[in-house]
Amino acid sequence: MPNLATAVSLVSMALCVSLSSSASAQSRDRAPVNLPDGPGKEIVQTVCSRCHGLGMVVNDGYSREEWPRVFGTMVDLRKDQADLVATYLATHFPEKPKPIPVIIPGPAQVSFREWSLRTKGSRPHDPLATPDGALWYTGQFANQLGRVDTKTGEIKEYTLTTPASGPHGLTADDAGNIWFTANSKGYIGKLDPKTGKVTEYPLPAGARDPHTPIFDQKGILWFTVQGANMVGRLDPKTGEMKVVSSPTPRSLPYGMVVSSNGVPFFVEFGTNKIASIDPGTMAIREYTLTNEDTRPRRVAIDNDDVLWYSDYSRGYLGRFDPKTGEAREWPSPSGPKSQPYAITFSNGAIWYVESATKPNALVRFDPKTEKFQTWKIPGGGAVVRNMMPTKDGDLVIAESGLNMVALVEVAK
Repeated sequence: MPNLATAVSLVSMALCVSLSSSASAQSRDRAPVNLPDGPGKEIVQTVCSRCHGLGMVVNDGYSREEWPRVFGTMVDLRKDQADLVATYLATHFPEKPKPIPVIIPGPAQVSFREWSLRTKGSRPHDPLATPDGALWYTGQFANQLGRVDTKTGEIKEYTLTTPASGPHGLTADDAGNIWFTANSKGYIGKLDPKTGKVTEYPLPAGARDPHTPIFDQKGILWFTVQGANMVGRLDPKTGEMKVVSSPTPRSLPYGMVVSSNGVPFFVEFGTNKIASIDPGTMAIREYTLTNEDTRPRRVAIDNDDVLWYSDYSRGYLGRFDPKTGEAREWPSPSGPKSQPYAITFSNGAIWYVESATKPNALVRFDPKTEKFQTWKIPGGGAVVRNMMPTKDGDLVIAESGLNMVALVEVAK
C-alpha cells in the first residue's frame, strides 16, 4: 500500500492531468486561490500548484461519481484516497453545466473502437494515422510517442530522449519516420520506429511552444509556433530551419494544412484570421474573417483547396475560399458553447468534434446538402483536440482527458 507521500505524488499526477484537459486549462491561470477547509484540502493545495494555478481547480470540475473514473485513467489509487479527493472537489467545486450534444440522424454509419493507453496520465494530444494501418499518438504528459496496432490492439510506447518534452503535434514522412513538436522544450523531433532513435532539431531562441507540424509535397516540414506567434519550416535533408513572425501580434498560429500546390495555410486562434505563407519567401498573407469574435482553432482543406475551420469561441463551422475570399458559416448543432475543435476532411464530408459537450460529439457535415449528422463519442471524448482520416477514409481521434485513443470506422 502506498504511504501518504506516495499518495500525494500519485494524486498530483491525476489532478494535474485531468484538470489540464479542460478548456480552461489553456489559459494556465495562476491567480491566487484560497481553497476552503475540508478533508482533502491539503492534498489538493499541495499537489495541484506544482503543475498549474489553483484557478484551474475552481474553473472546471467533475461530479462526485465521475472523479473516480478520472483518477482511474490517470493513476491507481486506494479507494479511500480517491474518495477523499473526489468528495472534496465535488463538494466545493461542483461541475459547471455543459452543453448536451444534439444528436441528428443521417445517412452515414460509424462505429467506434477505443483503446485505453498503457501509461496512465499520458494525456494523448494528437493522433496520426499511418499507411500501415497504425494509430500513433503523442503522450504529452508521459513524454512518449505511442503506436496502436488497430488490428490486434497492441500498444508500443517510445520514451523521448529529453525529459518533459511535452510532445504535441504529429506527422510522418515518406520513409516512415514519425515527426513531432516538443511543445515544452522547444524543438522538432524525429523518431525512427525501427530503432527507437530520436533526433532533435532545436528551434531558434525565443521560438517557444511549437504546435502543429505538416509536410508539403517537397518534403519540407512546416510548423506553427503558437506561444511565440511564429511559423517555421525545416528542411530534413539539411537541418536548415527558419521561423518568421505572424504580422498580427498575439495571433497564436494554431492548426495548419497544405494546399494541393504546396502552399501552407494556418488559422490564427488569437484573432479572427486565416493566413497563408509563401513557400519560397515565407511572406505571410492574412485573411480577415467576417465576425470579429471568430476564433478559428483547427483547419481542414478539401479537394478544391477550400478551407474549413472550427470556430471555437462562437460554436460555428466555417468555410473560406482563398481564391475568391468568400466565407460562410453554419452554427454547430449543439450551440454556441459547444466549442468545435478537431476537424478534418474525408470522402467528401467535413468531420469535426464539439469538444465542450458532455459527452463530446462527432459531427459530420455534407457540403453538398449542407446537412449535419452527429454521434456521441462512447468513451466521452473529454476534449478531442485533433483528428485525421486514414487511407481508407476512417478517422482517428485522441480522447485527451480520458487517456484513450479511438478509431472511427465509417461504413463504405
